[in-house]
Amino acid sequence: MIRVADLMTTDLYTLRTTDSLRTARMAMTERRIRHVPVVDERNCFVGLVSQRDVLAASVSRLADIAPEERDAIESAIPVSEVMTTSVAAVDEDTPLLDAARYLLEHKYGCLPVLRGDRVVGIITETDFLRFVIHLLELEEAEALGEEV
Repeated sequence: MIRVADLMTTDLYTLRTTDSLRTARMAMTERRIRHVPVVDERNCFVGLVSQRDVLAASVSRLADIAPEERDAIESAIPVSEVMTTSVAAVDEDTPLLDAARYLLEHKYGCLPVLRGDRVVGIITETDFLRFVIHLLELEEAEALGEEV
C-alpha cells in the first residue's frame, strides 16, 4: 500500500501567524507555491494560507493606490487574519488512495501532513499529477518493451 509519506512534499515553507499578508504573497510568488502551512510560536500547525486567501485579502492592483501604499497596507495585515483554521489534514500513514479521494471529493488543492500537532509535509494536486505522469511513463515503457 502506498502511503502519503511516499509522495508528500517535505521541503516545506511555513508562515507564522504574525507574518504579514505581503510576506505570504511574496513567498508564494517567489517559490511558485499555492498553499502554505501556518504555525504558531511553538511550531504547531494552526492553519493554512492559500493563494485564494491571499488574493481575496490583497489590495487590487487595479485600485488607484501607489505600490508603496499597497505594500504598507498588506504588511500591516497578519496572516492570522486571512488564514483558514479549519483545515482537513492527514498523517504520514494515511493510504494515498484515501488522500486522493478526499482531495477530489472536497475539491481541495492540498492536505497538510501532520505528526501530532507538527506539520511534516504537504500533499498537493501537483504531487498527484507527478505521480500519475510517472505511472503513465512506466506503463508506456513497459508497452514498448523497455526496461523499467
